[in-house]
Amino acid sequence: MDLKSHKADFPIFKNLPGLVYLDSTATSLKPRFTTDKLMEYYTQYSANVFRGVYKISEKATEEYEETRKVVAEFINAKRIEEVIFTRSTTESLNLVAYSMGRKIINEGDEVVTSVMEHHSNFVTWQQLALENGATFKVIDVTDEGYLNLGLDSGQVIIPLGTGMTLNLDNIITKKTKILALTYLSNVLGTINPLKEIIQAAKKINPKLIVVIDAAQAIPHMKVDVQDLGADFLSFSSHKMLGPTGVGVLWGKYELLDEMFPFNYGGEMIQEVYIDKTIFKHPPHKFEAGTPHIAGVIALKEAVRYLERIGMDKIRQHEKEMVDYTLKKFQITFGKKIRVLGPKEVKDRGGIVSFTFGNYHAHDIAQILDEENICIRAGHHCAMPLHQRLGISASARASFYLYNSFEDVDKLVRGLKKVENTLK
Repeated sequence: MDLKSHKADFPIFKNLPGLVYLDSTATSLKPRFTTDKLMEYYTQYSANVFRGVYKISEKATEEYEETRKVVAEFINAKRIEEVIFTRSTTESLNLVAYSMGRKIINEGDEVVTSVMEHHSNFVTWQQLALENGATFKVIDVTDEGYLNLGLDSGQVIIPLGTGMTLNLDNIITKKTKILALTYLSNVLGTINPLKEIIQAAKKINPKLIVVIDAAQAIPHMKVDVQDLGADFLSFSSHKMLGPTGVGVLWGKYELLDEMFPFNYGGEMIQEVYIDKTIFKHPPHKFEAGTPHIAGVIALKEAVRYLERIGMDKIRQHEKEMVDYTLKKFQITFGKKIRVLGPKEVKDRGGIVSFTFGNYHAHDIAQILDEENICIRAGHHCAMPLHQRLGISASARASFYLYNSFEDVDKLVRGLKKVENTLK
């Protein structure tokens, strides 16, 4: 990858030339193509979508719907109408819980998720189970950072692409209505073998609804929703070089068509009478009100930028970044640093969460900030996972296409300063 060329596409590095940004898991930086598209909408055709019969409104609608087509092709959706725009991954997951979960979950049913989930894919289902009297089951993780799928300890290896058959009889039953899992852990970096898990789970219960949080996966690796076999998948624009305030929910059309709306209001209505209302078909049934028009339109340019570079190249670059980081940590700090998650680079995304001696993660982050190094500190909206790991907080460095080995070297020097300052 031509890192210098790509880095030049991000205006923030021109304004802050000393910046070492290692927090792309929280939100990615934005290339000029994205910000230019935002300004294009506001300065050239700033009108509402679907409502006007005049030229600039029609132009805004055309650009907005083109994004839906681009996103559908990016994830290989079967139909364009399967792509719904929301405000975030969080809203997408809550939409499914509200419009599908509250329709199918009853007392005595089971809702299954894992302890490695982000709160948006944990609390959402926990509360649904509590409200409806269902059993809330949580899959544990191994000490190595993999989902504990009940395999022998020598077999707990991520089976990506191996075709390994999983036995989930101890997790999924005929009573299980929803299985909600993350594709890539925002703390451990673990890439879960979802295709194999979904196949095994649906073999036990073909009616099972599988919901995937792909917020950390979509920006960093190729995801094919048809090949994956899930029923719903959600992600966010702002983690994949796009604007904040835009999320995406993909769902199988036949399921979306059966669901009741999440919000009621303008543009999701077909006909309204005093005694009844007829709603539009998906996706517009779930897009009430005026959306973040500029943000959706700009997401299209973020996707095109990623496609120009190539998702395989981005994935390979991040593997190299993680490998370099793990080796530098080991050589420089040895056992003083505890890296969370799998030891195998192939099993993890571009995320390295760690603890450093007895130093609190917030102190580490503050001292690194003095060196213009941005990392995340805390429990990263994954408190149950941190409790499972026996720690209150962790520091997290995460990489993207604009990061280099030099950034890692600066991180290591910054951690040496942490040690010298706090020892």
